[in-house]
Amino acid sequence: MKKTFKIIILLFTAFGISTLLFITAVNHDVFGHIYSQKELKAFKNETASLVFATDGSIIGKYFNKNRTNANFKDLPKHLIDALVATEDSRYFKHKGVDAKSLFRVLLKTIIMRNNRSGGGSTITQQLAKNMYGRSNYGPLTMLINKTKEAIQAYRIENTFSKNEILSLYLNTVSFGENVYGIETASRRYFNKSVSKINIQEAAVLIGVLKANTYYNPHLNKNNALKRRNIVLQQMLKYEYLSNDAYDSIQKKPLKLYYNNITKTNKAGYFLAFVKEKAAKIITEINISKNQHWDLEKDGLHIETTLDIQLQNYAFTAFKTHLSSMQQKLRNQYETPWLKKKLNKHLNKKLSKEKLSNIKEKTTQLVFDWKGYYTDSITKKDSIYLEETLLHAGLIALNPKNGAIKSWIGGIDYNTHPYDQIQAKRQMASSFKPILYATALENDAIPCHYLSNDSLVVTDFNNWKPQNANHKFGGKYSLTGALINSKNVPTVNLFFKTGFAAIQKLWNALKFSSPLKDTPALALGTTDASLYEVARAYAAFANQGGIINPYCITKITTANGIVIYEHPKEKTKKILSYRTTALLNAMLQKTINQGTGKSIRNNYHLKMPLAGKTGTSQNYADAWFIAYNPNLVMASRVGASSPKIHFYNSNGAGAKLALPLVVKTLQQIENNNLLRKTYSTSFTPLPEYLIDELDCPDFKEKTNVEDFLDLFRSHKINTTRAQRKKNRRKKGSFFKRLFGKK
Repeated sequence: MKKTFKIIILLFTAFGISTLLFITAVNHDVFGHIYSQKELKAFKNETASLVFATDGSIIGKYFNKNRTNANFKDLPKHLIDALVATEDSRYFKHKGVDAKSLFRVLLKTIIMRNNRSGGGSTITQQLAKNMYGRSNYGPLTMLINKTKEAIQAYRIENTFSKNEILSLYLNTVSFGENVYGIETASRRYFNKSVSKINIQEAAVLIGVLKANTYYNPHLNKNNALKRRNIVLQQMLKYEYLSNDAYDSIQKKPLKLYYNNITKTNKAGYFLAFVKEKAAKIITEINISKNQHWDLEKDGLHIETTLDIQLQNYAFTAFKTHLSSMQQKLRNQYETPWLKKKLNKHLNKKLSKEKLSNIKEKTTQLVFDWKGYYTDSITKKDSIYLEETLLHAGLIALNPKNGAIKSWIGGIDYNTHPYDQIQAKRQMASSFKPILYATALENDAIPCHYLSNDSLVVTDFNNWKPQNANHKFGGKYSLTGALINSKNVPTVNLFFKTGFAAIQKLWNALKFSSPLKDTPALALGTTDASLYEVARAYAAFANQGGIINPYCITKITTANGIVIYEHPKEKTKKILSYRTTALLNAMLQKTINQGTGKSIRNNYHLKMPLAGKTGTSQNYADAWFIAYNPNLVMASRVGASSPKIHFYNSNGAGAKLALPLVVKTLQQIENNNLLRKTYSTSFTPLPEYLIDELDCPDFKEKTNVEDFLDLFRSHKINTTRAQRKKNRRKKGSFFKRLFGKK
């Protein structure tokens, strides 16, 4: 008996010494580092950077982990009550480790074999795990990690107050869906700040902590409701709720206001653009000031130029207009001869991409304006849907300073992230104002007349420019040719103006594509992006001052320290007042009487506007740009391949691109605040400029002119040698016209 007793004493002693040695080893970092109080104070959660619109609303986040920290003062008392009652009822009585609870769990788990008795970890121990994670130590993993967390919890309790620990904990926990922290969770599931959630909403969020997928209120609503009521029962048990309050609240249905801005965001393309610019700014700050800011981890606040109301209006215009035009495009390809043509194109596409088993069906997520849907379709069907999809972009900016007010780079950022605002496509007639501005800058007058007779350009394969209505004859003033987008007079103006002058203005307007010295350039055969076109038209609206579009006004830390502010830039004057005043008057007439007249006649829009439509060859791309002194808005629509297009006027700029802008502007006009901001009149023309516009847009030729035309060649040779010969013989067009030497 004595021998047995000695053995027991020796075993207990050995166990005690081993335990003490083990705890000492853990405490001295033998099994990995345990953080000191100094290191704990320096702990910093990875926090998402927030992106704000001009009204202060959050439009997006950049993150490694989707987390926004909340301060303890923002946490409602009923949230704290729910947390403590559910996760650690003795929280305010222990110093990091609750020996009583731990002993109870060990007793039930080891002796009574009850695996549902809980983990016995306090909130502080859970925080230790969330802050620094766990490592794998083989068979002793659980024992080592629990011991480390207990020691770490004790140090946490001696470093932070109880309230600070609760705040840290609620900022570190995961709520599923890559959501971290109570503030982000509150905005995800209830679309409100945590400071504004009620008792039942707080109980839902605390309930998620048990198992963030199984109790996810968006994915598993019934499970979340049951768990919410268990949390409420715990609050009743520990007297955080009265019986009456509990009876009332637990009967309420679970109401969500789910808001996953990463999936439903209407500013996805803009956020991608802002991120690119912000990353560049932060890199420059880090280099110049020896800082280490991280866009995805440091919770920066990025204030942008985006007008979210205008953005929403544009998004609505996309949905209402493009859904209708999309159906018309696909219906068109149901006609036999076009179906045959489309199939030929699709087969070439399939062959080029070397796709085998084209009849094999796979389940795919398909974009539709009515909403995403999954369907089992063949590879050929998938390519058909993609190739016949209309893509579009719209950008709006302030021409005075370049602030970008709206940016919709496509039909859906999640499925089609390629940004149409930065894509380069053939400009078509949206190029013409650049040519006419060049002519005006070189002393042309709007009342000079250009021939509309058919012509042949002999050294360009006998090219014959055509008007849209295929009619010739008579002559158009510069104003008449521009507002009616006449091609033949415009080509004549190109020859009279000269390539060098056009190229000079093109470069001053900061276009990136090189120009080719061909007469077809007059009709917009060169490529440009919506971004570049909007910037160019902004110079017209801004009395000849070129601006640089920008999207970020300020970047601050989470504590409000400003680390970047957009500098005020001086506009560079590239066009004279006379040129822009006359051009603006001509392009206002385009809206009121010319190719954009449906704005007044059909849409009944009243706000002051100048603008220009554009339709590229075979209706491949449709353009429309409208502007006044406070707003430039440009849109473009077209399929990804120029071979897929409308075969009728549905593909024209006035029918395909113009409605995107006009439907957006209609909503602005119905909003008193936005109307005052964006509906701005042009400065009235002075008398001497009004006289320059005082002439008919079109004239029939006189009998004498018709007679002389019989002896005049309608063939033009544009070789450089011929141009030099003509200049030596006749002098420049504008010198002959105005008698200048």
